[in-house]
Order: sequence, then C-alpha cells, then structure tokens
Amino acid sequence: MAKQRRSVRTTAKPVRRTLRTERQKKVVRKGVSPKSRPRSAAARAGGPITPAEPAPAPPPSAPAPRKPGFYEAVAIYERGVQALQRHDFGGAANYFRTVLDRYPEERELLERARLYLRVCERETSRQPPADVKTPEERVYAATVALNSGDHSGALDHLQRALGEDPESDHAHYIMAVALGMRNRADEALEHLQQAIALNPENRGLAKQDPDLDSIRDHGRFRDALDTPPAPNRRPRPLRRR
Repeated sequence: MAKQRRSVRTTAKPVRRTLRTERQKKVVRKGVSPKSRPRSAAARAGGPITPAEPAPAPPPSAPAPRKPGFYEAVAIYERGVQALQRHDFGGAANYFRTVLDRYPEERELLERARLYLRVCERETSRQPPADVKTPEERVYAATVALNSGDHSGALDHLQRALGEDPESDHAHYIMAVALGMRNRADEALEHLQQAIALNPENRGLAKQDPDLDSIRDHGRFRDALDTPPAPNRRPRPLRRR
C-alpha cells in the first residue's frame, strides 16, 4: 500500500511591507511640525480669530475738593465788595485785609483783594468835607475818623447823626463799632440791637464783621443778633456813603 503522503499544509505568512505614501516620502523639514504648534482656543473651537481689544483708558481724575477756608474767604471778600458798593470804604478795607491776612493760600482772591484795598485806602485817606450837614455825611465822616484812629471825633459825628436821625440803622451800627473799639461793650451792644431792629440785614453783616470782634465774646452778643425787627420801622433806602 502505497504510503500516502502527508499533505503538509503550510500557511504562508504574508510579508508586511510598509507602503509609503507620497506625503511620507517627503523629507520632513527640521523644526516644529505645523501639527505640533499650539493653537488658540478660538482656533481649536473652529471660530474666527479676533485681535485682542485694547485696555480701556483710565477715567479722568476728579478735581481736588475745595478746602473750607476757600468758601470762608469768598464770603468775606463778597462782603467787602458789598461794602465798597455802599461807599463804606473803611468797612470794605477791613474785609479785604482779613482775606489777605487769614487766607494767604487763596491766590485767586488775593490779587483782587489787594486792588480793592488800594481803592479803599485812597478813598479813606481823603479828609471828610468841612461842611458836613446831613446824617449820612456825618456817618461817612465818622468812618473816616475811625480809620484814621480818631475815635473821639468819630463818636462826636455819630452822636450828631443820631441826634438828627434816631432811626438811622447805619449810624447805630457804626456807633456799635466805635464803642466796641473803646471797650464800652454794653453800650455797643445796645446800638447793635437798634441797628438790627431797624434793618435786619445788619444781622448777617454782624455775624462776620471783624470790626465787632471786640464784643463778639460778650454774653449778650448772641442776644443782640436775635433781635426781632422793629414793628414800625421805616423803609430803608439804599445806603450810600
């Protein structure tokens, strides 16, 4: 019996070959591959790439707040201007001197205060008229005398003015100033009360008037400021001196 041949099955193992594509055959340049470069979040998400917005400009700085002294200086300066408009050159000069002495840092007001002060000094240096006749002229003469240091002469003019016009609030007010300078506080306060009762506008003036500093600490000064208006006071015309 013929020997049967054993069929030997052999499985041919395929030879794996690496097929190179045309792209793989290209020589890779040295450096970082485009695929390995980091991409932005917008690029990874597939959205458009927009340039970064510039940082917003800082807001403008606010101007420095005014100091309380500025408003006090303005208030005194304005009272000086009001006194100058009434031809009260002596009183106006005192207000402008107060601005110069107490508020040297307020340069905006100093130049104008000096200018008006020179005007007041020029006017007060003039001699009062020799033929003083009206109460208003006597009050003006008393103001000139006070500014020159002649307190006795000022009191004489004021007494004559009040003798001719007892309801002159201006004469009572200047009399209060003159008596305060002579340390006659009680009499000064009585005339101040009369001045406020006849013209309530004198109340606001007396609150900041440096000419009344000699009686400001007196116990009756606050009572004088609270004086009510006189019931039968006459209308007061615009004061001029």
